Amino acid sequence: MIWEGRFDGDEPLYHRIFQRVSLEDNYDMISTNDFVLHGFAVDEGVKRNKGRVGAKDAPDLFRKNMANFPVVNPTFALKDFGNIFCEDGNLEKSQNDLAEKVQLVLQKGGKSIVFGGGHEVMFGHYCGIKKAFPDKKIGIINIDAHFDNREIDPAVGASSGTGFWQIAQLAPIHSMHIGIQRNSNTLKLFDTAHHYGMKYILAEELFFENLPNLYPNVDEFIDQCHVLYLTICMDVFNFAVAPGVSAQAYNGIFPDAAFMHLFKHILNSPKLAAMDVAEVNPVYDNSDCTSRLAASLMNEFFMTSPS
Repeated sequence: MIWEGRFDGDEPLYHRIFQRVSLEDNYDMISTNDFVLHGFAVDEGVKRNKGRVGAKDAPDLFRKNMANFPVVNPTFALKDFGNIFCEDGNLEKSQNDLAEKVQLVLQKGGKSIVFGGGHEVMFGHYCGIKKAFPDKKIGIINIDAHFDNREIDPAVGASSGTGFWQIAQLAPIHSMHIGIQRNSNTLKLFDTAHHYGMKYILAEELFFENLPNLYPNVDEFIDQCHVLYLTICMDVFNFAVAPGVSAQAYNGIFPDAAFMHLFKHILNSPKLAAMDVAEVNPVYDNSDCTSRLAASLMNEFFMTSPS
């Protein structure tokens, strides 16, 4: 069993997450404000992007490291619909499979949660949100060191680094990228971001004294969308706290007080309908610290009050 943890009692005050999880295959069982989980056990996009493969093994590790967190909200429920795989190298099929399942979740009023996998999960997740809300303006907040807006190389196909470029080809993009590193993005990628109107906050701007300047920017961005989607690529964090990623960041950000204040500010938006975490690579992790950090960030969403 992946979903297991310390048992202190059956009464709700004792509950931990593993006691509120149900394994499902019927989307009609979803109720409004349920958290609904899919694992995206895929890193074909990382492979195509010439990164270190291994992230496909992360979803079950997330489950293991999340199971023991205490339940804070009395109405909390998590429905787990298992993993999506990509054993034949057909990334596009796996992304479409995820999109169709996410669409069902959101149309039932659930909150979509996805554990990656590589950051190619983002394009599939977004497509599902767009299928569910075709007439809504979707805002994407991407906490990441990279823009992931490379043009597709026809000889390679879509990858973990092309998702935002792909979205921009479908419709005007509304995105904000937090934690962007100057030394991880070429001038071409910055130019592409400016061309498509992709807003960003540099990693060097994430410090406590600067929060009064960052909050209005984030609020203005959220005010301009109908539905909010939050995606986290774990390579945004410093190697010291997140060594188990496909592309390590030796000068990445830390999950310190400044970051957590801004992060929780985003989570408190009633527009937030979907969230994923990606790019944890267990092969290179140390004592599961990267997957534990990813699990704890997702748990912050679970602790927010239902809208």
